[in-house]
Amino acid sequence: MNVLLLKEPRESDSGPDPYIKELARHGLSATLIPVLSFKFVSLTALSDRVFQPEKHGGLIFTSPRAVEAVKMCIENSALREEWNMVKEKWNAKSVYVVGKATASLVESLGLNPQGEHTGTADVLSRLIVEREDPKILPLLFPCGTLKREVLPTTLRENGLPLEAVTVYQTVDHPDLEINITHYFSKQGIPASIAFFSPSGVKFCLELLKRLVGPQLDQIKLDSSPVCRYRPHHCRCSGG
Repeated sequence: MNVLLLKEPRESDSGPDPYIKELARHGLSATLIPVLSFKFVSLTALSDRVFQPEKHGGLIFTSPRAVEAVKMCIENSALREEWNMVKEKWNAKSVYVVGKATASLVESLGLNPQGEHTGTADVLSRLIVEREDPKILPLLFPCGTLKREVLPTTLRENGLPLEAVTVYQTVDHPDLEINITHYFSKQGIPASIAFFSPSGVKFCLELLKRLVGPQLDQIKLDSSPVCRYRPHHCRCSGG
């Protein structure tokens, strides 16, 4: 039985995507097609802030892409030398993260992440509220255009200053249509298609309707964390 996963590959290069491994363990053949791409923006504004830790009370990262944006700001050798001094000033403050993948990338910058166990921005925001004093300088929050508002809202409601800088935009993968069309032409309609983000649904659904036709007529929507499409049935996330 074939399964199509419309998602980004895992952040690590240590082996196959865990969904592919788990499905194979149950006798299912899974193919992964990347859906999203990220366009980095406002890096000059981010760089200005990254190299002025004295103006901020700490850092917040809720996605690997935000860490990648900071990495891009310090890539050249001249700035790397300056970063080696600046990062110690950041490490004297709190550097908050969500999730192990983000924490690992933060560590690669020489920073000491806190809060990776929280798992979501909602839980992390509560941890920050517990730990930080409203009198601190603004927390620097590099983020994407599709960030959830739960963290900024929670901090604002509790009087904690936050400076959000949009550093990346989520767009469809440049090869998405080619890859999906090729998959259907070679393997036909899979037994299951899984979406892993609302953006994935947005970028793929019309194309799937063209390729699958009337078999998508019976789509059902709910708020499950993953949207699974089987012939005549689909569930997708509502976020």
